[in-house]
Amino acid sequence: MNTAPNRPEPSRTESLRLPPPRQGWGNIFWTLFGLVALGALLVACAVYTAPPVVTDWQIRDTARPVAAARVSDGKCSTKIVLHLCDMTLTLPTPSGPVVRRINTVFTGVHAGDYSVRVMADPARPDLVTTDLALDRLWNRTVTLLVIAGALAAIIVAALAAMVRNRRAGAGAMG
Repeated sequence: MNTAPNRPEPSRTESLRLPPPRQGWGNIFWTLFGLVALGALLVACAVYTAPPVVTDWQIRDTARPVAAARVSDGKCSTKIVLHLCDMTLTLPTPSGPVVRRINTVFTGVHAGDYSVRVMADPARPDLVTTDLALDRLWNRTVTLLVIAGALAAIIVAALAAMVRNRRAGAGAMG
């Protein structure tokens, strides 16, 4: 008869969560600095990129090319598949020139230059835009929502992690 020696049955293992090491002021500073930088990017999306997207939705069906309008200081740059275009649009009107600086952010694969035509709604010439911006309106909207949503999610997750780690550290001390 083959019997095993008396061994205690293994107990179920409990997960053990160790508190994070105590964070120094340097770690806290860099974490807060990163959060402020991400917050600044989120504010930049809300201040510079969102308003042209909103106004382009308002005039998307009524905008027409304007021959007398001009693009000045137009520049586009590409970061992998993210295109950033900054333009200053000038539209002469009977009440004086309308000057509008727009920021257009969209995604796609493209090599080379963009050519644009200035577009405006005759009833609302202050909302001058470009055909490039109107042609990529859905793309710009989704790009803005994804970037702003990702930034907001990272900020919220980082704040939640800081609070959780602070509570874990306080619980381990006392």
